Amino acid sequence: MEREILTEIKEVLATQRFILGPKLEQFEKAIATYCGVDYAIGVSSGTDALLVALMALEIGPGDAVLTSAYSFFGTAGSIARVGATPLFVDIDPGTYNLSAASLRSYLDHHCKPDADGELRDARGRKIRAIMPVHLFGLCAEMNEILTIAREHDLLVIEDAAQAIGAEYPLEAGPARAGTMGDIGCFSFYPSKNLGAAGDAGLVVCRDEATAKRLRIVREHGMEPRYYHHVIGGNFRLDELQAAILNVKLPHLDEWSEARREAADFYAKEFDRAGLTKMVTLPTEPYRETGLRNHHIYHQYVIRTERRDELQVHLSKREVGTAIYYPLGLHEQECFHYLGNKRGDFPETERAARETLALPIFPEISRDAQKYVVDSIAEFLEK
Repeated sequence: MEREILTEIKEVLATQRFILGPKLEQFEKAIATYCGVDYAIGVSSGTDALLVALMALEIGPGDAVLTSAYSFFGTAGSIARVGATPLFVDIDPGTYNLSAASLRSYLDHHCKPDADGELRDARGRKIRAIMPVHLFGLCAEMNEILTIAREHDLLVIEDAAQAIGAEYPLEAGPARAGTMGDIGCFSFYPSKNLGAAGDAGLVVCRDEATAKRLRIVREHGMEPRYYHHVIGGNFRLDELQAAILNVKLPHLDEWSEARREAADFYAKEFDRAGLTKMVTLPTEPYRETGLRNHHIYHQYVIRTERRDELQVHLSKREVGTAIYYPLGLHEQECFHYLGNKRGDFPETERAARETLALPIFPEISRDAQKYVVDSIAEFLEK
């Protein structure tokens, strides 16, 4: 693969086509086919994908978007950056994704239509969209979320940054993450299942008019050159990153399969070590549907009430771990202005206290995984 990537890079350097060139066009066509959508637009990062989506849908000041309280900052940050208000909803304790039940409860108890039939919250903000997050490689409850969105005439923007290729048993038939709502957003940050050699992202959709607007917003709101219809930004995916992603894309399902096999091995090792009552392992709600990519394990996340002590112990044993995320978004200082307080989202706060990501990647050895589990057992059985 190294040779293929270097060949692609040399071709880009030779042509001097660094922006919106043939490699990007090739990648957009290939990823659209892979996802099963009509349109794919390469952008500069996963966060910029969310920004482009919000800008293309003209969501801004006075509007509000419902989203998960437990996610990477870019999810809510992008909403705030366009001048809209993120309205947080609690998560399902098993999947860590936006809880459809909590979403419905919020809409039923905190929102109502105004005289014109527009749905508004208690502060008068117009509810425009739902932004579910497919966290850690597992799709959110999209059947329920889409039903709620239709009932209230809301847009759906999927944050699929961590879930490229993940599948979901949609009522209309199996679908991939990012393809079920109005716009899907992806990240190709280097650590993702499909990673670039720097920042890169993508938006996908099925509607031609939406795709056209996304492309215009991606390039300063310009169409044709130097004629600006809307205020956009510089959100282009550069040709070098597209060239690298073209080489990697055909291997994506193979890599996700290897991660899933590693996850299965972890589960067996935790059972062997007698730890399944001490540690909560990842849930796989769609495994029995027969979908290949029911979970792509971008992260392998366990939970325990002794999380912080365990992380210190594992660090001493030279086992790398990470906490995704130490605070719910509602507790981040930059969002204090929203008026949320500790206790508002109990499942989010519990996940922030208890979850720990263990090493997982396609090439991880079984000996390394055994060492990780044995190290956890050494701590928990004291």
